[in-house]
Amino acid sequence: MADTNADELIVTASMAERKTVIMDKSDGFMVLPGGLGTLDELFEVWTLATLGLHDKPIVVLDSNGFYRAMAEWLRTLVSDNFVRSEALQMLLVAPDVQGAFDLLEETWTR
Repeated sequence: MADTNADELIVTASMAERKTVIMDKSDGFMVLPGGLGTLDELFEVWTLATLGLHDKPIVVLDSNGFYRAMAEWLRTLVSDNFVRSEALQMLLVAPDVQGAFDLLEETWTR
């Protein structure tokens, strides 16, 4: 489904190509509540950030506690030494849309 009123429409042949375009064109990432595709994109951009392949902010919009359980699980991965605490600190969490935009703006003005 295409948004014909969008300023730009980019059609890709695969999810892998889509993620490459997103990475190239983005100044930062705001992760909204979503399903498997959203999680796939979150973990891809986060992994690439931990590898030093980009330094773009990653903000997780935890509206109504949507990502609370995931955050708890990720903290467990840190305490079990599967994820570095520095990596977890790369994920900026906001409880609402305004807070998410504020976090993005803060990282861009540093």
